Amino acid sequence: MSRRVAAIDCGTNSLRLLIADADPARHELTDLKRRMEIVRLGQGVDATGRLAPEALDRTMRMLAEYARDIMAAGAVAVRMVATSATRDAANAADFTSGVEVTLGVLPEVISGQEEAALSFAGATAELTAEPAPGAGPRPDPPFLVVDIGGGSTEFVLGKPGASPERSSDLAAISVDVGCVRLTERHLHTDPPTAAEIAAASSDIDRALDDVSAALAVEEARTLVGLAGSVTSVTAIALGLEAYDPSRTHHARIPASTVHAVTAQLLGETRQQRAAIGSLHPGRVDVIAAGALVLDRVMQRFGFADVVASEHDILDGIAWSIAGSG
Repeated sequence: MSRRVAAIDCGTNSLRLLIADADPARHELTDLKRRMEIVRLGQGVDATGRLAPEALDRTMRMLAEYARDIMAAGAVAVRMVATSATRDAANAADFTSGVEVTLGVLPEVISGQEEAALSFAGATAELTAEPAPGAGPRPDPPFLVVDIGGGSTEFVLGKPGASPERSSDLAAISVDVGCVRLTERHLHTDPPTAAEIAAASSDIDRALDDVSAALAVEEARTLVGLAGSVTSVTAIALGLEAYDPSRTHHARIPASTVHAVTAQLLGETRQQRAAIGSLHPGRVDVIAAGALVLDRVMQRFGFADVVASEHDILDGIAWSIAGSG
């Protein structure tokens, strides 16, 4: 029997909602509504250590809209997960109390390890199914799932069937490089200078040293990329005039194409990036840094291509409450 659930993912850059009917017995998650808004909750957190009042206000106003959607849909279970920005902030209590008043549930400020496990569950649920007629070959496990967020990037290595409930199946690490954090820290010129790009690259490479020490990355057969930076790069690589998740989901993009798109974005002005039809306006300022993270990952670990996924932590959150009482 299906169960109507609502999942909310509050990251450093974006706020997202999924309302879906989940049927654990049939392994089916049927979307009723997906929403994504750029609220930039993590604005300035890296520099100040606090959530900005205007960022909190933007987030709470959007959560009020989500609450109305959830009530209208009749969801019987709601879970909200908050990530990097609220882990880092000294005034996280202001965020927590605001969410409880606005949404009626407490947000779960999860660790990077938990975040990675939920992302893995959401991203890989479909990858072991038989491909549809005309689709490419099924991706080979083990999977390295990389979720490039605003403040942090999660890496998780695992095989089919791994889940947050069986954490022994997974090896995961969260590192503090993300598209917002890197942009605010390094990419100040329009377009960024070679020195700024080099500094951002060095930050990423140091983080990848930690990833290499923590995970047996060489065991991975398929790189799966999640979140807006990856799907935006995918849309640009596919030459889409407008963003189309049905085209980006499970698209394979070669490493050489990712490198070319990254170079393009780093070389463009803000005005030029804003003219890209498939790029969400809220990502214009930070997409170059997000692309750089993906490019450095692929170069460092030698992946020939990346499989983009539109299903990620949001789907993992929904599955986590699908069978709860």
